[in-house]
Amino acid sequence: MSGDQSVRFVEVYGGTHSPWVQSVLLGLEERGIKYSLRSTPPLACLKKWGVLMPAVSIDGAPWQIESSAILAEIGFDPIPEQDLNKVRAAWQGVLHRPNNPFLFFNEFSKAGDSASHAAKRSARNFLRAFIPLYMLILINVAKRVRKLSEPADFGAQFLHWENLLQTTGGPFLGGDNPSATDIMLFGVIQCHSSIPVPPLDALLNDARLPQTRQWILTMQRRLPNYLYVYSASHFASASKPPVSADPAQRCFFFAGLAVFIAMLPITLALALYLMWRVPR
Repeated sequence: MSGDQSVRFVEVYGGTHSPWVQSVLLGLEERGIKYSLRSTPPLACLKKWGVLMPAVSIDGAPWQIESSAILAEIGFDPIPEQDLNKVRAAWQGVLHRPNNPFLFFNEFSKAGDSASHAAKRSARNFLRAFIPLYMLILINVAKRVRKLSEPADFGAQFLHWENLLQTTGGPFLGGDNPSATDIMLFGVIQCHSSIPVPPLDALLNDARLPQTRQWILTMQRRLPNYLYVYSASHFASASKPPVSADPAQRCFFFAGLAVFIAMLPITLALALYLMWRVPR
């Protein structure tokens, strides 16, 4: 797992519940590239893209977004557009994440900021409470305004990958080594696993997906030191699930959440403005 020698260090903004942030972090881990992760957007990103994630700065260069392009920049072959569309399709089911708001916010509280300085970590955990609240608003707006439909059969969205895994000639979609497609699809699996949604049940129990389950275990073994393997809680292996933020930092998160809810008219207006700022 040798890294791209032209990249020395990457700063990443994003939350580990996002499949696209997961894709970037998994790619960096696979390439052996050092990185830091922050849970609140830098001012430059906030001004340009709102809270959109992931955003990365490679070796101090200007921040950039779009996980597939970032993976190509750190050394992966570009993901074919057809594969990228299929990966995005495998994300169906995300609208169920806030079905249980308590579980939704509780799981986000566990994914604390990783800043080494306690004061900075506490401030970020307080402020990042806005992001899951923004996500909850976004999902409900999408349900009502865009009238998004969902498949009756969540297992069907993985059948393309199940069939492909039988023909690659190796344990990965990329053959003997993970490709950008492996990395991005595994990021989606982490998303479904972090706050369990109906696709996770299909991944665990659908009789049509044995190769997919084996591939998940193979990916977990491939990255034994990766810190954010939410699937490890559901697919038994030597991999360990993420370590929860400590109680004090979770209290900062819930304090921030209480403040943002108390200011709900302002919070809602800000969320809608930031949604408008997202590049179409």
